[in-house]
Amino acid sequence: MKIRCLIIDDERLAREELKSLLKHYGEIEIIGEAKNATEGIELIKKENPDLIFLDIQMPEMNGFEMLKQLDEIPQVIFITAYDEYAIDAFKVKALDYLLKPVHPNELKNTIERLEITQNEDDFTSTSHPQFDRKDRQLTISDSVFIKDNEKCFFPKLQDIRYFESHGNYIKVYFLKHKPMILRSLNSLEERLDPNHFFRANRKYIINLNYIENIENWFNGGLQVTLSEDVKIEISRRQAIKFKEIMSF
Repeated sequence: MKIRCLIIDDERLAREELKSLLKHYGEIEIIGEAKNATEGIELIKKENPDLIFLDIQMPEMNGFEMLKQLDEIPQVIFITAYDEYAIDAFKVKALDYLLKPVHPNELKNTIERLEITQNEDDFTSTSHPQFDRKDRQLTISDSVFIKDNEKCFFPKLQDIRYFESHGNYIKVYFLKHKPMILRSLNSLEERLDPNHFFRANRKYIINLNYIENIENWFNGGLQVTLSEDVKIEISRRQAIKFKEIMSF
């Protein structure tokens, strides 16, 4: 089944680059492109696409303003050179938020998420795009909304190195940030993909993709070194489990 999409971006080179990247995905059918929001609205009304790749910063009318002019909104993937719009993208339930220049691996993760959201109605457009994930396990390419006091973040799970329990709160480590969320480590563990996240001990959940070194530790445990030289102990009990699931 083809996913019919439009590209709406005021930069011609950006449109050409995205079209070139999308050639690798046979399920994506590009049915048109627009160089501004006004043209984009006309095309959407005419073609009724399943999906739009939408730039945010455009002259006269930005991407968010354009969406407000539509009665029915397709699935939206924002593409922009600016990362400060991530929270606004989350509010309008965008499928994803990609930064320019678009990295092939980031686009690949997004297309995988796009396929997950497909249902038996074959991407029927609605006035409120559905991205209901509260009852499913999160994938490594999912983004998560984090609010810590007055600061808001929208990182992808793949960028989170580890979680650290602090009583009723969890500190989330990604890039140079360490925001706190009100949640138990047990409830968080249930939402995370065990292929990528592992409960090291009562206090830590680690992203397996960031392990750089492993060594034997006291009492039959292990000590892992994550990127940026972060050392976390895997308890003896969890070390047994770790060896069982990670060995040949």
